[in-house]
Amino acid sequence: MQIKDDHYTRLLQGLAYTVIILGSLACLIPFLLIISASLTANESIIKDGYHLIPAQFSVEGYKTVFTFPDEVLRAYGVTLFTTVTGTLLGLFFMTMAGYVLARKDFKYRNTFSFYIYFTTLFGGGLVPWYIMITKYLHLTDSYGALIFPGLMTPFLIILMKNFIRSAVPEELFESAKIDGAGDFKIYWRIVLQLSMPGIATVGLFLALAYWNDWFSSSLFINDPHKYQLQFHLYNVINSAAFIANMGAGTGVSLGSDLPTESTKMAMAIVVTGPILFLYPFIQRYFVKGLTIGAVKG
Repeated sequence: MQIKDDHYTRLLQGLAYTVIILGSLACLIPFLLIISASLTANESIIKDGYHLIPAQFSVEGYKTVFTFPDEVLRAYGVTLFTTVTGTLLGLFFMTMAGYVLARKDFKYRNTFSFYIYFTTLFGGGLVPWYIMITKYLHLTDSYGALIFPGLMTPFLIILMKNFIRSAVPEELFESAKIDGAGDFKIYWRIVLQLSMPGIATVGLFLALAYWNDWFSSSLFINDPHKYQLQFHLYNVINSAAFIANMGAGTGVSLGSDLPTESTKMAMAIVVTGPILFLYPFIQRYFVKGLTIGAVKG
């Protein structure tokens, strides 16, 4: 019987490893195709399609993206600033909110939790949001318009609350109170120290949201010097496509030499590359944060 159980165990493990490997390849192959296409001549992509190995090697896509390197570096700086600032401020506010909502001695925690959850189901829409940012907060053409909207995300607040409730025992709060610690000291010295997996999880979600944001720039930013990286590169590829289409429509070779397809792939690599290096450093915290934070509702 023991031998039979070991056989089934090995069979299930082999099946699980096979599924994981196939799933990993399914996620990895598209990214490899993007890398290969970014290093492939534009004419080869149009004629032969995408390949895992470049059929005709070329770096024209990257040259087009970095035609004006100062602008790209400036857009990188804006995105880096908004990502770091927004992530740090968002973590501070959302961990404080999660800590307060996780305290059982807070009389109105269920009421506030309901209001926060309600916003995940119903929203005012784009127009009221735009009016609030521009007319009432007067954040047009400022970095505040890029940072402020993402500081308090309802889903992440709920995730942080659940994690703190699971990771920090209520008795620890009571013990710290008896020792004379105030609420902020408990938050700073105890809750933050025990909540690193949850903080890493929420921080990764925040950083990804800020890094990938381009919509805020398109709505609120008029100064090209304040464009985020994604919106700047979006304008680059749109300009290249517009010139190519104009040339095709008039019969004049205005943009036939513009590598639009390879430029799109190069732009994807330029945008996603840096953020990929962040994940390996917080992977162990990320997985633990998701599993622990999902235990209780």
